[in-house]
Parts: sequence; C-alpha cells; structure tokens
Amino acid sequence: MEIIALLTILTPFLGAILTLLVPKESAKWICQIFAGLASLGALSLAVAFFNQGSVSTTFPILQISHIELFGLTIDKVSALITFAVVVLGLLVSIYSLGYMNEGNREHPHNGEPRYYAFLLIFIGAMAGLVLSSTILGQLLFFEITGACSWSLIGYYQKPTSLKAALKALLVTHVASIGLFIAAAFLFKATGTFSVSAIAGLDDYTKVIVMLGILFAAWGKSAQLPLHVWLPDAMNAPTPVSAYLHAASMVKVGVYIFARAIMSAGEIPEIVGIIGVVGATITLVYGFIMYLPQKDMKRLLAYSTITQLSYIFLALSLATFGSKLAFEGGITYIFNHAFAKSLFFLVAGALSYTCGTRMLPALKGIIKASPLLAVGFCIAALAITGVPPFNGFFSKFPLFAAGFDLANTHPWLLPIMVIALIESVASFGWIMYWFGKTVVGEPSEAVASATPVPASMTLVLVILIVMSFASSFIASSWLS
Repeated sequence: MEIIALLTILTPFLGAILTLLVPKESAKWICQIFAGLASLGALSLAVAFFNQGSVSTTFPILQISHIELFGLTIDKVSALITFAVVVLGLLVSIYSLGYMNEGNREHPHNGEPRYYAFLLIFIGAMAGLVLSSTILGQLLFFEITGACSWSLIGYYQKPTSLKAALKALLVTHVASIGLFIAAAFLFKATGTFSVSAIAGLDDYTKVIVMLGILFAAWGKSAQLPLHVWLPDAMNAPTPVSAYLHAASMVKVGVYIFARAIMSAGEIPEIVGIIGVVGATITLVYGFIMYLPQKDMKRLLAYSTITQLSYIFLALSLATFGSKLAFEGGITYIFNHAFAKSLFFLVAGALSYTCGTRMLPALKGIIKASPLLAVGFCIAALAITGVPPFNGFFSKFPLFAAGFDLANTHPWLLPIMVIALIESVASFGWIMYWFGKTVVGEPSEAVASATPVPASMTLVLVILIVMSFASSFIASSWLS
C-alpha cells in the first residue's frame, strides 16, 4: 500500500513535467494519461486497503532523529477521499479536452501546457494532503494547492483574473498560519508532527492546536471571515472552478479538520462551539449572498460556501461525541464533490454552447439540450438534499445527529432549525432558477447553441450517475 500511495502522489508531478517538455499539441494527452494512471493508483489503493482487512495503517516516510516529518495514513476516510479527488481530477482533465478549444463561444482558447501541468500538480498535491500523516506534510501540500489555485485562477491573464488569483493566494496563505501554529505547539508538546499525537495533548494545548487547524480550514474552505476569495475565483476556466473551487481544493479545509477530529480523542467542547457558531453564521451569510446573483458561477460559488458550512457543522457536532455526525460529514465531502462538480460543469457547458452563463439570458434549455437540462435538474436536487440523490444521504445524518444532540445540548436546537430553514429555502431558490432557465421557449442565446463536445458529454453523464451512486459507495465503504 505504501508504494501504491506514493505512486498515486508522485505520478501527476511527473506528468506535469512531461507536459512542459512535449510539443504543445501533446500536452493535453499527457495530462489524460497521467491523470488516468493516478486514478488507477487511487482505485488500487482502495482495493489493497480492503484486501488487507481495512485496518488503518501509518507508514513513516521521512524521519530525522525519530521525528516524523512526513508519512502516509491509509484508512477508510483517506482512501475514500483520495479516490474522489483524484478521479474527479481525471474527469475534469477529460472535460477540458472539449472545453479548452476555439469552439468555446465564451472563451475561445486552446489550452496551454501550463494549464494541464498545474492541473496535474494539483491532483498530486491533493492526494498528498489527504494521505499525509503529519501536520508538516499537510502544510506542504496545503501551500502547493494554493500556488496551483493562484496560477489557474489567473490563467486567462486578464486584470480581473490576476487580481482574483492574488486575492486567493494571499487569503489562503494567511490561513496557513493556523497550521504553522498548530504544528509548532504540537511539536513543542510531543516532539513530533504526527497528527495522531494530538490525542496526547493536555486540554489547553489541544484547544490551541485544534483552533489553529480550524482557522486554516476556514481559509481554504471559504468560511467567514476568510471567504472573500472564492466568488472572485470564478474568473478561472470553468473546469478549474469545478475541480479546485467546488470539488477538491475547498475540501482541504474540511478534510484537515476531520482528520484532526479523528486523531484527537476527547475534544474540549469550546472547539465544537466555535465550529458550530462559525458554520451557522457562514451558512446564513452564504444563502443571503447567492440570492441576488445572476451569474451562474457566482451563484454556485456562494452555494458552495453554504454547503461547506453544512460540512463544518457536521464535523463540529462530531466533537460532542456524535459518530453519526462525523460519518455524515465525511459522506457530505464525498457526495458534494460529485454533485457540485456536475453543476459547475453544466454551467461551463452552457457558456461553451450559448456564449453566456448569465441566468436571465438562458431560457428553454430543455428544448435545445436535454442533457444539460437533466444535468441542471439532478445537480440542483442533489445539492439541496432531495431523495434519492446523494445530497439527501449527507444532510439526513447531519440533521438526525444535530436534533439528537439537542436533547443534551439545548442551545443546538435553534441552530438546527436555522439550518433546516436554509436547506428548504435554498431548494426553493434554485428551483426558481430551474423554472426560469430550463423550461419554456428557448431564448436567443439558447436557440443558437452549438453542440456539446463528446468529452464534455461523457463527463456530464458520469457525474449524473454519480449523483445517484456516490452516497451508496460512501455509506457501504465507511460501514
């Protein structure tokens, strides 16, 4: 398993180097090959873990004087999330074959080798972060993902995109201070950077370490007050928005917080209280902010902020001892990655074929492109938690755990009621735009739509299927 995990991490980095060395026309195919190899590695890792009895294992990789600097942790959670982030990277690279060309009516442009190189680097960095057993390793890959995000947000080299890229880099880098603080206090108290050492800390030090990780998580997962970079990051190419800013990079924050909770043993309640309050405030703010949005990608950006708040809420509830809340949070990470990627890539397909992603200009999609209409509908139902789509199997455990904990922590009851109201209201608002854009006679932009390329169609179909199937994959795997 150790070798498979290392190859899964390193293969995309090797592919990134090759994309810059081969002729420009070959770069996109090198990206497909190495993203595919990394996906095969992620799948092989899950199979090997299962065949060895699904026993959590840590492999030290780099040590100095018995101090573990970097290692790999392979367990049910890391194997599941690694599969999600790497396979989604492959799907986005396949989608990019169609999207990044001169036929794109909104952004006619053939993808440069640097686009595919940074996409591969990001896939490798995400695998490394998810599998890392030390805070130092998490910090290294945390910063690499930030650099990739900076490059890809500013990819089109326009003033607005360059400004948005710099904002994302600065905010997420400031957030990394939390990991520096956590690593320093952990090392001072235990002499190691291993995440598993958090369990041995005294309550005072444990609170500092956990809050440092939570601060870093807020920045990477766009939670108040460190959310400001995500809406502007929509200046990136849509496949980048789908992968980095909906499915993968924004999941770094919730994942490192989840990993810390798994390793910390008994957690002081103040950590859970701060997490719950922060998640609730961000949840309400995100909902209010996406109400006036007319740009489909910006609406989805604020929706993502809100959905990440639900994951933080679930994980924060888990600090009070709820196993159901924790499993619901992990399942939410997995399910939301596929459903929100579908929504973003539907938006990208609309901008490709219609030349716009402004919602008021889109009407009658179902007559011009039934596939995009179905994708829009399923993505909307999935992220708002309507059964039998995957979002329901994420939200239901969260609400069940929250209302159960309210019996012993009464202050949680109004929190859960607020979350429930937001969930219903978000369903209503997204369905409002579904009715405005999907049905009816085609608008001028929709009537003149061009065909969706085969590579983009294939990815949309796969994500539609995963919007049904991912919850069953996650639940059976975690159980």
